[in-house]
Amino acid sequence: MCLSVCGKIKSVNLPFAFIDIKGIETCVNVDLIENPENGDFVLIHAGFAIKKIEKEYYDYLDHALEEMFIEDNNVF
Repeated sequence: MCLSVCGKIKSVNLPFAFIDIKGIETCVNVDLIENPENGDFVLIHAGFAIKKIEKEYYDYLDHALEEMFIEDNNVF
């Protein structure tokens, strides 16, 4: 199974961008999306931003990821 995570572009220096994922900044390739700009929300998989997403969808995915972390931490 593959998993993508959502993040927010902080700065762009083509072909890469620095992206904030839950407070962690990482560098990913943005060649697969059109006109990447600061403030865009994107889905990231295997080091590539694969799709721009709307803020509402970003919020939904961010909340779902947060819930997974909470549930996972309660297992142990």
